[in-house]
Amino acid sequence: MSPTTLVGTQPAMARLPSPHAVDTEDARALSQLLFQRLTELEEGTADYSYVRNTLIELNLALVRYAVAQFRHRAEPTEDLLQVGIVGLIKAINRFDPARNVEFSTFALPTITGELKRFFRDTSWSVRVPRRLQELRLRLAKARDELSQQLERDPDDAELAEYLHVSEADIAEGQAVSNAYTAGTLESPEADEGEGLQTRRLGYTDRGIEGIENVESLKPLIAALPERERTVLALRFTGELTQSEIGARLGISQMHVSRILSRTLTDLREALLAEE
Repeated sequence: MSPTTLVGTQPAMARLPSPHAVDTEDARALSQLLFQRLTELEEGTADYSYVRNTLIELNLALVRYAVAQFRHRAEPTEDLLQVGIVGLIKAINRFDPARNVEFSTFALPTITGELKRFFRDTSWSVRVPRRLQELRLRLAKARDELSQQLERDPDDAELAEYLHVSEADIAEGQAVSNAYTAGTLESPEADEGEGLQTRRLGYTDRGIEGIENVESLKPLIAALPERERTVLALRFTGELTQSEIGARLGISQMHVSRILSRTLTDLREALLAEE
């Protein structure tokens, strides 16, 4: 059944597929049709609410993608998802399908802007020493690396040993995270369609295409041997060079290169096999 037959009439809308069962391309095509349908419905009616709620569910991947850009922040992911959904709803309410702009291109700046305003409104305006600022960054990176190695969240003792600091320093670094203020914020005029957001309209965000690949890679990476996972984490999360990885693991740079090449090839083939 084509998307067109799903939204042409009110009875057909009852047969809309579950948003969770729709792939990326179908979700994009169905969203375009639903936005057109939304312009034909009266706001406040049951049909209008149904179509808008379906659009929200179809485009939740945009929220998850935007939230992932702030994964090093101290705020709970669930809270950030809720804030991102508010931004998604605002984008749906403002989107005009007649402008021939991809919804993802229009929505992402709105969602990201909502997240940045959340950080701005909830962050502390506290000046902290540079030492603690740097510790906060090291702590965030160490937490990610250890989480991949241990396959669970590390405790304070493990973080302290990894960073060669005391547990008191770890507690201090975690407290400093609450004083962190988001950097560049878009101008207030962005809500009225001016400022930085308008510069992005008309451009397709290529990062959206990778959302499914990232989700598919997670179980594949989790199934790798510990050494391969460690090398990947040090290279792509820790951003270490092959020589630095070799020195840390006690192997040669050439050995690290072979591990990376073999592991990436295996992941690529497994990913293609799932398509």
